[in-house]
Amino acid sequence: MSSDYEQFIQSFYHLSGIDLSQYKEAQMKRRLTSFYERKGFDSFLGLYEEVKKDPILLEELLDKMTINVSEFYRNGARWDILKQRILPDLLQANHSLKVWSAACSTGEEPYTLAMILREFLPLLQFRILATDIDENAIFKAKAGKYHERSIQELPVAYKDKWLIQHDQWYEVRDELKKRIEYKKHNLLNDPFPQELDLIVCRNVLIYFTEEAKYKLYKKFADSLKKGGILFVGSTEQIFRPDEFHLKVISPFFYQKL
Repeated sequence: MSSDYEQFIQSFYHLSGIDLSQYKEAQMKRRLTSFYERKGFDSFLGLYEEVKKDPILLEELLDKMTINVSEFYRNGARWDILKQRILPDLLQANHSLKVWSAACSTGEEPYTLAMILREFLPLLQFRILATDIDENAIFKAKAGKYHERSIQELPVAYKDKWLIQHDQWYEVRDELKKRIEYKKHNLLNDPFPQELDLIVCRNVLIYFTEEAKYKLYKKFADSLKKGGILFVGSTEQIFRPDEFHLKVISPFFYQKL
């Protein structure tokens, strides 16, 4: 690790509480180098000295560091499994569900989750906690306004029922918005909610080091009730789930033992 980058991540941690050493170095360095070159700096420390003084630049940097690429019903076959197999089994033992959408980005995932849950439960019988480290992403998620490219994979029945069309963009209906509580949350530092029935955290852990991933899988498993489910992304298979007291019940779905 270059000394310039090493000093940057130590200083940035004290400034922001975000530990960049837990992210894959090559990917993060590429992203940050591209950012500081575009802004006219020639080093990581030059960038740090400026973001320390400029809160607007700091927000821009945080946006660049976080991966806010999402869409409704992404990898639809996985959501179908959740709907057809996972939720019916969970609801045999529970009349209501405690659900967490972790690293929720701009809200497409928790809204997808809410649309599916509504098929099984009245709106008042579920509430989703949705969290992300990026305050701008949370602001967009709360607004619930999306370009049509974000909803291309969403089944028509959900689109017709839960979205209001305005020319080239769509807005989530208020009654669905009310079932989701958005909060800022740092996966690496902040305490996790407990006694959860379902955690959805997809296409995020691929950016972390193996050591950080191990810690996070353990924390996710500890947050689940016995029988609860962890739903991860298509590139985030857990190779030794038994180490976390989890078992595979379908690809990318893990149940707490």
